[in-house]
Amino acid sequence: MAQVVTGRPTTLATEGMVATPHYLATLTGVRVLQQGGNAVDAAVAANAVLTVVYPHMCSVGGDAFFLIWEPRESRLLALNGSGRAPAGISAEELRARGYHEIPPKGPWGVTVPGAVDAWATVLERCGTRSLGELLEPAIAYAERGFPVSPQVARAIAAEAEIFRRQEAAARQFLPNGHPPAAGEVLRQPELAASLQLLAAEGPDAFYRGRIAEQIVATLRAAGGVMALDDLAAHRSDWVEPLRTRYREVEVVELPPNTQGVTALELLNMVEGFPVSELGWGNPRLVHLFLEAKKLAFADRDRYLGDPAFVDVPVSRLLEKSYAAELRARINPERAAIPPAPSWDTDTIYLCVVDREGRAVSLIQSLYNSFGSGLVAGGIVLQNRGACFVLDEHSPNVLAPRKRPLHTLIPAMLLREGRPWVVFGTMGGHSQPVIHLQLVTGIVDFGFEPQEAVEAARWVSRREPGEAGETVYVEPPLAERVAEDLRRRGHRIAVTERWSSLMGHAHLIVIGDDGVLRGGSDPRAEGCALGW
Repeated sequence: MAQVVTGRPTTLATEGMVATPHYLATLTGVRVLQQGGNAVDAAVAANAVLTVVYPHMCSVGGDAFFLIWEPRESRLLALNGSGRAPAGISAEELRARGYHEIPPKGPWGVTVPGAVDAWATVLERCGTRSLGELLEPAIAYAERGFPVSPQVARAIAAEAEIFRRQEAAARQFLPNGHPPAAGEVLRQPELAASLQLLAAEGPDAFYRGRIAEQIVATLRAAGGVMALDDLAAHRSDWVEPLRTRYREVEVVELPPNTQGVTALELLNMVEGFPVSELGWGNPRLVHLFLEAKKLAFADRDRYLGDPAFVDVPVSRLLEKSYAAELRARINPERAAIPPAPSWDTDTIYLCVVDREGRAVSLIQSLYNSFGSGLVAGGIVLQNRGACFVLDEHSPNVLAPRKRPLHTLIPAMLLREGRPWVVFGTMGGHSQPVIHLQLVTGIVDFGFEPQEAVEAARWVSRREPGEAGETVYVEPPLAERVAEDLRRRGHRIAVTERWSSLMGHAHLIVIGDDGVLRGGSDPRAEGCALGW
């Protein structure tokens, strides 16, 4: 019997499926599949549309990560499409300027955008369509416009004063001098022109051509140090994904500079708890999850950084014996004070499976809402560099040409070495705990895909000035756990139902019977569609 009453059914299909946070992007991906494209083609086209219709969450000016099951190679492929800091920036310089942390808005948090190169790289290896062809739907939505959704309208209104600081941003997002209302058609002609140039000339236009010149000119005008050489030197990297076993399934995440190892470390700890015996919504279980999260995040902030600059003890962090050591530190009755800070970010996640069994788990982001708040050639520039710290003792200290700690973690569950569940979520630094809740929902509680994404969730983070974390809980879970968690020493805040603070999760389950089962998060504005 279902433990979660869902507002929509799990989507069922056999030929192909796409799940994204915006219905126009989902529809685009499905059309690509129906026209003979594969899952990688569909994922890139859907992602490109999201950069137009969900500009607060992602952009051509952001980073992207892919986890792909490629049936022609019978293996998993993982691509790190994150950019690096400019060569002319350093922690010493920013400290000399009086900064104690990297300003989230403005030029200092802008790292080289990696998404375009990531798209081109995966298409070259796994795709069947050209980048130019796959950009056509995004160009159309940028040029002709699209009806602004309620979430986008709220996001633009929240950043209106930031946009007014830069003429290009105001021109793009404040038509007629004010934020567009929900339902109003928003056109982005400068973004359309950049996408058309990218379609015609390929990634060179972005990293060595006219778009690169616009990005550098914009950042220099704002006081930044990005140079043409920084963009020209960018490359994506094929990496070996990380794996651990949780119960009878294999969980796959991306390696550092992402926090995928943190998600796996957390699951290793939780595997030792009687999860299914305690049951979904049991306050004791939520307490154990919260305490395990604190330990995993402490390790994340102690060890994680760009592996080209620091040695990350991945093998040790993923040892089952180490998980047991950490688990033994947890007080089953009382909350500990965590050492780790917390941040808030905006991201998109999407997944696609095609008729050949090819599966794509893709995540792309700007970091904060509308990233740096700067627009170049209609392209919103990310502020992923705000993830860096200025503490010289941190593995994540800002340094020239270094990648920051990245929150983005596309994921899969495998059974007998083949994809079973393709999943992920937006949610910034909360992504590992959302992964935890999705995995336990499916593996331990037997949730259907739509149940797994609709189930009320929790996240925790430290707010400025707090000695400990605040645990945010959605109803109706809050009614079951809040009082007990307070008794154990947790600070509890109850959110509205379907809070975006809980992420926008999407997943596709690949059945042994050939049936695809998709779930899409009502906290976003998308859907899972297949045929």
